[in-house]
Amino acid sequence: MSDQQNNPFVDSALTTILVVSDMAASKAFYVEVLGAEIFREYGGDSLVLEFLGNWILLVTPGGPTQDKPDTHFIPPADKNSVSHAYTIRVKDCKKSYEILKGKGADFITPPMDRGAETRCFFRDPDGHLFEISEYRAS
Repeated sequence: MSDQQNNPFVDSALTTILVVSDMAASKAFYVEVLGAEIFREYGGDSLVLEFLGNWILLVTPGGPTQDKPDTHFIPPADKNSVSHAYTIRVKDCKKSYEILKGKGADFITPPMDRGAETRCFFRDPDGHLFEISEYRAS
């Protein structure tokens, strides 16, 4: 049994913030291509999405604020240099690939069989990296 008194995250949820350059294009991608649901929108410069039981907050670029005085929110500068990525475990990678490709997802390569795993990668409009992966127990 965990000690609830020493747990700073009782009844909390984790939200990932992604900085996007074009809110309309990102909104269309996350809702229409990935199937995320809009939870709340804030004046065109931020959008809360629920996706696969997780929260994603899309925000437009912004400068420092009083509570983060030296921090700038910027979209990825180089789509080929990744410091954050999502992996979505799927039942059938090739089928998921075909569905997402049909909805406009831009894949780096088609699914590749890597033994116990078949996987492939795609990006959102700003270059945030997603992987779909099918694992087969040996």
